[in-house]
Amino acid sequence: MAVLAIDQGTTSTRALRLDDKGSGTIVKAVTHRQFYPKPGWVEHDPEELLNNIRTCIDACMNWKTDITALGIDNQGESCMAWDARTKTPLTRVIVWQDHRTRDIIETLKAKGKESLTLERAGLPLNSYFSAAKLGWIFSTLPRARKLHTQGRLRLGTTDAFFLDCLADAFVTDITTASRTSLMNLNTGQWDEDLCALFKVPMDTLPRIIPTSGPLGEIMLKGCTLTVRASVVDQQAALYGHGCKNTGDAKITFGTGAFALALTGKAPVQAPEKGLLPTVAWQLENQNPVYALDGGVFSAGSAVSWGKSLGLFTSYDQISDFRAEAAIERNIAFVPALSGLGCPHWDRTAGGLWIGLSLDTTPLDMMQSLLEGIVFRTAEVVAAMESLIPLSHRISIDGGLTGNPYFCQFLADVLHREIIVPPSPELTALGTAGLAGGIPVTHRSHDPDTRQFHPTTDRRSHLNRFKEAVKRASQWQS
Repeated sequence: MAVLAIDQGTTSTRALRLDDKGSGTIVKAVTHRQFYPKPGWVEHDPEELLNNIRTCIDACMNWKTDITALGIDNQGESCMAWDARTKTPLTRVIVWQDHRTRDIIETLKAKGKESLTLERAGLPLNSYFSAAKLGWIFSTLPRARKLHTQGRLRLGTTDAFFLDCLADAFVTDITTASRTSLMNLNTGQWDEDLCALFKVPMDTLPRIIPTSGPLGEIMLKGCTLTVRASVVDQQAALYGHGCKNTGDAKITFGTGAFALALTGKAPVQAPEKGLLPTVAWQLENQNPVYALDGGVFSAGSAVSWGKSLGLFTSYDQISDFRAEAAIERNIAFVPALSGLGCPHWDRTAGGLWIGLSLDTTPLDMMQSLLEGIVFRTAEVVAAMESLIPLSHRISIDGGLTGNPYFCQFLADVLHREIIVPPSPELTALGTAGLAGGIPVTHRSHDPDTRQFHPTTDRRSHLNRFKEAVKRASQWQS
């Protein structure tokens, strides 16, 4: 028997089939368009995403007789509005990278409202989260307000739209709800005061449910598939890395870089550290397990941007460098292309190269770009380490893990063992594991697991990098 996982991410939708021997196979992958209608706006077409999910499920129908469960992971903070009766979207998906609501956030901060979001949701006021986006939709779209008067408006993150359309279940799981800034982290339910703060009608939001359990059924080509898990992609990756004990941590280097570390049965709130308490997962008939989350908004997207500028043409060119580390030559790059996440939370920061000279080459710039992503990640890990003891071994995944220079530099700056599990599909693997009730384990002695041990102590270089971060901060304010 097998489990099907649908990984609906920022750039693509992928289907993974996990068999009863623990072997995962990607059956289908489909990319989707990115829309940038205005500066700071990032959107997806919800119908395109939904069709891509159906295409991925359809591609797995050859195994329909042995697939026992389906799990879907989602983009987390990306959200939208739709008609409850017709399931027609009212908007494009407003993607987590979008910061059109920056002015709204600054107004709330000026009124001293951040204390409420920190107390109830555990989250700072930031346009990264869904709450202000959903409030923006309701405030700016007359059709949304009209549908609300008719009892037909639905607001929510993309998972709720997918499950509503595919399984006729208007629900969202607790991990996704914990990323909205509308859920009370201690009760696991929507908070009336938070909804009022962001002007989001609570009656338009989906019901909050555990991560795993019978969430609904999908009918496709005469086959019924039971949805057994719905989860944020980063939490799915945490499970897929085999993290299970307090202090276990993973970092996913995708579009952004996202570190999560398990904290146990209670949320750890330390707003002064810029870390986000979040729900890691809630298994069926169990209490929630919590984690700390820290994000770097630009990681793989920064590398792709560098390639688009013509700084390199082949990824082999940036997998090794003859020159000493760029930071040792006083060249630094701050990857604040979409602002700064943890621990700064500054969406007004700008991307920055500093230390350039007439003899700086394009590859020098790329070397500093890779190092900048590492240093920003190290800032996040240092914040986590100040609150909970982290394992000496950190597991990583994502496209950048294919770069040996990047992985070794990460080990040197963190001064930790870095392991790269053999499967590149840990988000989908974690989603499948949650859907099938299958614990995921990775062994460091597996011959296919890559390991990077510190060879040079670069921890002191982080202080130099922080000087560059100060210069990039509040650039667009």
